[in-house]
Amino acid sequence: MLPSGLSSVSSVCSDAAGIAGNLFAIGLFVSPIPTFKRIIRNKSTEQFSGLPYIYALLNCLICLWYGMPLVSPNIILVATVNSIGAFFQLIYLSIYIAFAGKAIKLKMLGLLIAVASIFGTTVYVSMRFFDSHERQTFVGYLSVASLITMFASPLFIINLVIKTRSTEFMPFCLSLSTFLMSLSFFAYGVLKYDPFIYVPNGIGTILGLVQLALYSYYSSAFGEDSREPLVNPYA
Repeated sequence: MLPSGLSSVSSVCSDAAGIAGNLFAIGLFVSPIPTFKRIIRNKSTEQFSGLPYIYALLNCLICLWYGMPLVSPNIILVATVNSIGAFFQLIYLSIYIAFAGKAIKLKMLGLLIAVASIFGTTVYVSMRFFDSHERQTFVGYLSVASLITMFASPLFIINLVIKTRSTEFMPFCLSLSTFLMSLSFFAYGVLKYDPFIYVPNGIGTILGLVQLALYSYYSSAFGEDSREPLVNPYA
């Protein structure tokens, strides 16, 4: 048990870290805007995939539920950042579906229904069959599993940078935002004594640091002229 003075300082620091994490996360949420401007301009989804936004929406919804007071008291900043994230993903998916071909449109609508069903089932099961402590544990494990699956994207980008010796598909600002957001929520989780927050964000911090190190290395060692042309678009 911390003394009251240290407890208040810890509370202020955790709130500051959580607010910072929310702000840095906005940088990630707005990063796909140029892609969707292109989709709207060309009135076509071209070769872009909508699956990353489906995965991101499901991740945001599960983590949003974990941050709600009914599941985890006193971590409302987890709920706020994921509610903002879910809002952005819904907008992106709406645009994607509006300009997709008929077959892809039906597929994406089916996946949206699946996401809603999974989220609804998670809420129902956690409220119906678990008490408050067990509910937090149950949803916490689901949120960690969901976050870990999202690490496939930075791992893919890291592999791509090493193979091509190019940072073209790893923008510095995006990598920096990823690192700062993960670091902020890692600190928030530590100060809140919540392993379901600090473990996945600790992993995210390490991956973000690796991305920044690779960006620094390949930018300085090879420069712009070392980029190898890529035929296939990555999105």
